[in-house]
Amino acid sequence: MEEIATPDAPASIGPYSQGIIDGETIYVSGQGPVDPETGDIVGETLTEQTERTLENVAAVLEAAGASLDDVVKTTVFVRDMRYYDDINEVYGEYMSEPYPARSAVEVDDLPIDIGVEIEVVASM
Repeated sequence: MEEIATPDAPASIGPYSQGIIDGETIYVSGQGPVDPETGDIVGETLTEQTERTLENVAAVLEAAGASLDDVVKTTVFVRDMRYYDDINEVYGEYMSEPYPARSAVEVDDLPIDIGVEIEVVASM
């Protein structure tokens, strides 16, 4: 296993890595809408939060030598499914066909006060 660490994505807030490379597979820990330079939450809308979240995911993938085009599976954690269509709209702009397999789960809470968190698995 090899750790992925980049200043272009938010630092981990616990005992976990931004991502891990294991063989030809990249595992990106859940990313949220946090500015990596300031640590501030970005975006008042779920659309804005999803954009920043996917930019953070892309930064971790780039540090591993991959991109969003290499994603094979995503998990989206959302605090309110009423915003699912907003998330899908942004997600469709960032991801390319064939779209990755995906799960979306409404959760009661996330580690910080955000509306969306996304984790991915990609291949190299």
